[in-house]
Amino acid sequence: MAKGLALTIGLNAVDPRHYAGWSGRLQACEADAHDMADIARSRKFTVQRLLTRRATRRAVLAGIARAAAALRSGDIFLLTYSGHGGQVPDRNHDEPDLQDETWCLYDGELIDDEINQALGRFKAGVRVLVLSDSCHSGTVTKAMFYAARGAVAGAAAPGASGAERIRYRNMPREVALRTYRAHRAMYDKLQDAIKGDPRAAVRAAVILISGCQDNQLSQDGDFNGLFTANLLRVWKEGQFKGTYRTFHSAVVRNMPPDQTPRLFTIGASAGAFERQRPFTV
Repeated sequence: MAKGLALTIGLNAVDPRHYAGWSGRLQACEADAHDMADIARSRKFTVQRLLTRRATRRAVLAGIARAAAALRSGDIFLLTYSGHGGQVPDRNHDEPDLQDETWCLYDGELIDDEINQALGRFKAGVRVLVLSDSCHSGTVTKAMFYAARGAVAGAAAPGASGAERIRYRNMPREVALRTYRAHRAMYDKLQDAIKGDPRAAVRAAVILISGCQDNQLSQDGDFNGLFTANLLRVWKEGQFKGTYRTFHSAVVRNMPPDQTPRLFTIGASAGAFERQRPFTV
């Protein structure tokens, strides 16, 4: 019988000691992690949650590594992230926009190259589903020579008052620059340690459904992030019966034009995985 493991991550803040004094306060990311854990349990996954202070680089990488060691062909791993998305300069020249996408974990950023390397530890035949409700998340499992174009929407909805301004899950550019410069040796070393083409090492079937494209921002909310809220709406407490492709399309139809979730695959046998019902162990 197949086994399902899930790691759901949600950060409503980060440690300002690492992020140049920025705490990155958000409202609904922990709620997203709770709701994704509830879906996983309803589908018979064994679940680990990491919230805000516990969602460190070490804890997240260790959680992924434990799943990779435990799962065999036919099993499934669900990895969900809600929090700020960031970017650091690309050092291995695999990003057309010259920037690697990141997850802003509590004590430091997790680079897309590192996520891809961690996914490379899963055995052939394992299914991996990644849901990333964060900014710049279109290819956060690894960019595939995809150039995102176009301007990002403004910080407020048209006609919105100050109280109604939209919260986005992005690290401000000036914070990203200060953080990178303060910890440049660390981030450069992490990227330089990943040699060759890391995509070739992924043997599992991986599906990423992202909250937005690489050049877009994901909205936070009062109860859930906008992407997660629409995912929950489409899932409808398990009433959805389609495939990953139709699930993604249904979520996109509910989203505004400036935030377009992307379905992105890497690894072997992803086509067969895409045709399954979401969250099937």
